[in-house]
Amino acid sequence: MDTKETIQFALNASNGAVLSVIDRMSDAATTFPTPNGGCHPLWVLGHLTMVEGMIPGVLFGEKNPVSEWQKYFGESSEPVDNAGAYPPFAEVRERNLRILESLSAEDLDKATKAPPTGREYEFATYGRSFLALALHQMMHRSHVTDSLRAAGRTLLAAQASN
Repeated sequence: MDTKETIQFALNASNGAVLSVIDRMSDAATTFPTPNGGCHPLWVLGHLTMVEGMIPGVLFGEKNPVSEWQKYFGESSEPVDNAGAYPPFAEVRERNLRILESLSAEDLDKATKAPPTGREYEFATYGRSFLALALHQMMHRSHVTDSLRAAGRTLLAAQASN
């Protein structure tokens, strides 16, 4: 398996692992993972979409199509239990997969144009940026599985539906 195939596998596996649990929570999207709050499934989905949207900006210096979501889903935002407080979601992931598909193995070593401040190492190259995206998704999966449990649902059923 070459580097590009490895990155594609990581992105698709992390996407499936996270979205399968988020899908199970669509009727309870603002269930907090703990009695003290935390990142509920709707916030996680918005946050992941916002981070996905920044990839063309990191690589090519383009504007994030959902940059206005920063106030809802940025690192310093606080999830709220009102689904109406959040914007509707647009598909940005497919664009990233098309960008990755268009890149050569050599392109994966290219330096990015605008890595996020404080995350320059993780987003230094095109390849690292896509791997960081996959790892970021898996990190947030735990928030959603905790929300699943808080809603009285079992993780085993979520895994069986994968």
